[in-house]
Amino acid sequence: MFKPYELFVGLRYLRAKRRNHFVSFISMTSVAGIAVGVMALITVMSVMNGFEKELRDRILGMVSHASITSYGGRVEEWEGVRDRIIVDERVLGAAPFIEREGMLAREGQLSGGMVRGILPEEEPQVSEVGEQMIQGELGNLVAGEYRVILGSALARSLRVNVGDSVFLIVPEGNVTVAGFRPRMRRFQVVGLFEVGMYEYDRSHAFIHLDDARTLYRFGDAVGGIRLKLDDMFRAPAVSRDIAAGLGAGYFVSDWTRQHANFFAALQIEKTVMFIILFLIVAVAAFNIISTLVMVVNDKRADIAVLRTIGTTPSSVMGIFIVQGTVIGLVGTVVGVGLGVALASNVEQIVPWLEDLFQTEFLPADVYYISDLPSELNWADVGRISGLAFVLSVLSTLYPAWRASRTQPAEALRYE
Repeated sequence: MFKPYELFVGLRYLRAKRRNHFVSFISMTSVAGIAVGVMALITVMSVMNGFEKELRDRILGMVSHASITSYGGRVEEWEGVRDRIIVDERVLGAAPFIEREGMLAREGQLSGGMVRGILPEEEPQVSEVGEQMIQGELGNLVAGEYRVILGSALARSLRVNVGDSVFLIVPEGNVTVAGFRPRMRRFQVVGLFEVGMYEYDRSHAFIHLDDARTLYRFGDAVGGIRLKLDDMFRAPAVSRDIAAGLGAGYFVSDWTRQHANFFAALQIEKTVMFIILFLIVAVAAFNIISTLVMVVNDKRADIAVLRTIGTTPSSVMGIFIVQGTVIGLVGTVVGVGLGVALASNVEQIVPWLEDLFQTEFLPADVYYISDLPSELNWADVGRISGLAFVLSVLSTLYPAWRASRTQPAEALRYE
């Protein structure tokens, strides 16, 4: 079988002999280092992508893609405003809401949170809360019946379940002779939801929009209108167009503005993690340099013989570039295989490890998400493997150049 000259000799030098077992061991260490670095990068970037997607989906399930409010905090004649917006084909749904702070109490248990008044029949147009109900349904909220749906963690903190009653206390009230008296109302718990994000499961409660109007004295107004768009990544542009169409007096906010700092911090964290973990690949590349330098010293006599029979310096350089390139290629391929396999199964591996060690890696009351999601992005895989391979090839240049500078007479003087 025909093989190019440089490729044949370079592959021959990769085979272990009795006198260069140590060099072969260093070569295997370089392969393992690159493989581990590439595997770690692919796995970590996949987990970070999974975290970003999961957080975005869960946050948007509660806050909507965009929302319309007024500078006075109340939107009058909201039906007309909604009718003007819904004609835009980029807007898939619109629903009114009132969101205010409140204090929930039951038998000595107190917990603050956000109380959101909604229309149960229209809320599914803009959020996924109805799909996250673990007990009851949004339709259980009836105007005038003073019913409430709680987050699962909030219900546990209050020690209540469906059918129990809680008191909702609002930070508004009347000034009497005895002092300030906040308004309160007893609500019956008719449902529990769990979106899987502790921040929302622990602090949100839903009541009917009409009950919220009565409790917070909104009259016929609402606090705002929440929107669902056909493309959430175009939310800033759509929000600007809607704001221009509505004119003065209205404020349109989108999810990128509400959580800009959070997602910016997440992106910075991804970049820093990539740089730190890529240093593993860089260390493995330095191992390639040391490996080839030792091979060059070990093969000085062989190089001299090759030069005397007519091998050019560029061919000698090519021999050692082939050797280092093969090390980098094998390490990259093995790392990609292991990384893809690990990233694709991390959601099953982590629960198994938690059961094995009887521990919880991500407590729900500490972290936003209590499981470990993963989303394999093939663009990331290509970028990581490409950078690792290029770095491996670059690492061969100096030792190969040094080998090409070997002088035959000097190398064979003492042979």
